[in-house]
Amino acid sequence: MVVLGFSTTLALGDRGAWAACRVNRFATSSVRLCRKRSAVIRAEVRFVNGDEAKKLVTEEGFTVLDVRDRIQYERARITSCCHVPLFVENQDNDFGTIIKRTVHNNFSGLFFGLAFTKPNPDFVQSVKQQFPADSKLLVVCQEGLRSAAAANTLEKQGFENVACLTSGLQSVKPGTFDSVGSTELQDAGKAGLVTIQGKISAVLGTVLICAFLFITFFPEQAEKLLQMSPAS
Repeated sequence: MVVLGFSTTLALGDRGAWAACRVNRFATSSVRLCRKRSAVIRAEVRFVNGDEAKKLVTEEGFTVLDVRDRIQYERARITSCCHVPLFVENQDNDFGTIIKRTVHNNFSGLFFGLAFTKPNPDFVQSVKQQFPADSKLLVVCQEGLRSAAAANTLEKQGFENVACLTSGLQSVKPGTFDSVGSTELQDAGKAGLVTIQGKISAVLGTVLICAFLFITFFPEQAEKLLQMSPAS
């Protein structure tokens, strides 16, 4: 009887261990399944065009979050938007930064009017201080690259309702948004010698067209003018 009881207890112990093992496996599988479901249902960034962005603001109550640098923001911005730059002006004075800033200012800064910037280390924290995670945010920049990066960053940080303006403010039709500033939203990224170069090209093009028409319709007069020019 002792042997039988011992055998029965041993059998029950083995069954209990097997059952416990199955429970542990089931629990582990459930946790993995929940994690997968959480990853699937996580909110995704909505990419919208100018007209869709307008509807998000006027009909769905989205707040415009402008992530451009200070210079572009001051040139033109959407009325009542919130400004938290993804990049800030780099004023560091270490030797490497001074060299990079000098090169930048003599090329990109000179021709395109772009500021020398670095990633804003306080970007996420600044947004969290102003908006809760369930806020409806429409992220915009000038070309669409910074806003896409900022929107994805905010989504990973737990923001649930984030939209991004595709191709940036440069693609928005005039009059889509009420704006303030010294220029139009579409032109806020245009500065430096590029803008002057465009005007110079227009003037030269006009002169060349006029010269071509003069030679075409008044060939004799054109030939006389050429003969009057100093011989090389």
